[in-house]
Amino acid sequence: MAGRSGFETRLKRHEQELRQKYGELYGESGGYELLLSSMRTFWQKRSAELKALDRAREQDPDWYRSGNMLGMTMYPQLFAGNLKGLVQKLDYLSEQGITYLHLMPLLKMPRVYHDGGYAVEDFRTVDPRIGSNRDLAALTKALRSRGISLCLDLVMNHTADTHEWALRARAGEQEYIDRYQCYDTYEIPAAFEKTMPQVFPSTAPGNFTWNAEMHKYVLTTFYPYQWDLNYRNPAVFREMVGNILFLANLGVEVLRIDAVPYIWKELGTSCRNLPQVHTIVRMVRMILEIVCPAVILKGEVVMAPKELPAYFGTQERPECHMLYGVSSMVNLWSALASRDARLLKHQMDVIHSLPANCYFVNYLRCHDDIGWGLDEEEERRLMIDPLLHKVYLYRFYEGTFPGSFAKGELYNFDPVSRDARSCGTTASLCGVESGCAAGDPALVEQGIERVLLMHAACMSLEGFVMLSSGDEIGQLNDYGYKNDPGQAPDSRYLHRSPFRWENAAQRGREGTIAHAVWEGLHKLETLRREQPCFGPAARVTTWDTGARPVFAIRRTLEKEAGGELVCLANFSEEPQQAHLPGLCGVYRDLFSGEDVDLQNAALAPYQYRWCVKK
Repeated sequence: MAGRSGFETRLKRHEQELRQKYGELYGESGGYELLLSSMRTFWQKRSAELKALDRAREQDPDWYRSGNMLGMTMYPQLFAGNLKGLVQKLDYLSEQGITYLHLMPLLKMPRVYHDGGYAVEDFRTVDPRIGSNRDLAALTKALRSRGISLCLDLVMNHTADTHEWALRARAGEQEYIDRYQCYDTYEIPAAFEKTMPQVFPSTAPGNFTWNAEMHKYVLTTFYPYQWDLNYRNPAVFREMVGNILFLANLGVEVLRIDAVPYIWKELGTSCRNLPQVHTIVRMVRMILEIVCPAVILKGEVVMAPKELPAYFGTQERPECHMLYGVSSMVNLWSALASRDARLLKHQMDVIHSLPANCYFVNYLRCHDDIGWGLDEEEERRLMIDPLLHKVYLYRFYEGTFPGSFAKGELYNFDPVSRDARSCGTTASLCGVESGCAAGDPALVEQGIERVLLMHAACMSLEGFVMLSSGDEIGQLNDYGYKNDPGQAPDSRYLHRSPFRWENAAQRGREGTIAHAVWEGLHKLETLRREQPCFGPAARVTTWDTGARPVFAIRRTLEKEAGGELVCLANFSEEPQQAHLPGLCGVYRDLFSGEDVDLQNAALAPYQYRWCVKK
């Protein structure tokens, strides 16, 4: 009875707003009672163990903001073959103190054209090449016992063109045609194209695809085999909510909603970031809080900083719990290549000016590319040409710019716009691979210093850190993808490579790359967990240092003894002097144990310092 009372209490708290929001999109005849019935059914099917987790998380709603959080992202099949294999490897994750595991798409996908799993055939079935639903439930149970929360992707914008709905639409069933955006002639698609930007103008030009079976044009924002869902249809919303709750009942605790800015389309607009998107996300947030409050939302919003606060909603009407810190990743890599932290500082100032409910997952690398979306207005203010700087960055990380230490590859190069993105593992982009190729231990060591510098800077930012599997042992690029015809056209497979367990076995052996990176990260992670200034209550500000290559960030806890931590990072191969005249007194470097005067602090090449006041 207590559990049912909790459900009804939560429903009562949210139902007026939920009914109102649903009515805004779908009207009084949109099937709201069907939605409520589905929510009750999923709650009734939720296990006692997961309901206990719901109650615990209701008592600690900011659990994901803890300074103890440390994430990792991986493809389960690349890490351990399949989900059963992953369960056998959990000691490795616990050894590093992982508390958050994001597995790349593992739901049923087409055999060939699946966009790395982001073209989904069945939202409620694990791909048989990776495991089964029973395997996923067993994995989430094992993770919970270790204090690790599982994150999975939910592709909200589209399905694979081999999804049951798409197959039935192709067969002429109007109910399923109506779940997509289909047009008999090109008149309306042509009108959309006037204002709707293209996501992949070179590799997948246009936003519509002609389907000969239906004799219709289908909206396909991303790739032709990914059909955009029609959220004007209430059945689509209800079915997708059902898919969310189904995964939640398998034990998934975090849902990364993919491509969320695109899910509502309106003629005459860019079809991005429209108000109806926020109505939908707000409804999903409320539904989770009613049915399974242990589950949270992480949004993938690759947009300008000014667009981000809307996806968090407000304190009173929240939407996403957290977003990816995409711009942080880009600015960190820009600082390393240019030996200039000014754009990074500006970006962090923008982030720190956002409302208190905004929270980010920060990372250096992930499954995707590095898209060079820097703040062009700020670049111009600093007398930096945005296009030339972008070209410099992707040529630098390709390794073709004179003097570059990086080894990577371009992705989606457009010779007309001169736009391109960059691919590669952290270690290869930081120069470890170049040092190995040259047989020069000094260059390898310098590459490792860059790897640790980048992680130290990333860990100093507001939010928590997510590592990319393999980065913790300094894994290098894998060029074997070029031998696979299905992967060869996509350079992102350069870093989407099998985990090197033979390298991981070297993490305890001094003198190896794996040992140096593993131990360096372990030191960072341990200090981060120990320092209360990395907790959610800290106030975070950036500081001018008087040296372009040096980034400084200060974390303070009000009215608490020792509640001050200053993080410095030198993004240069040259020694630097940092001047922070507003910070008086003597500080102690947590890494070296040295006393540091922050009014004139010396930093060796690629050195990072975390300083507490003595």
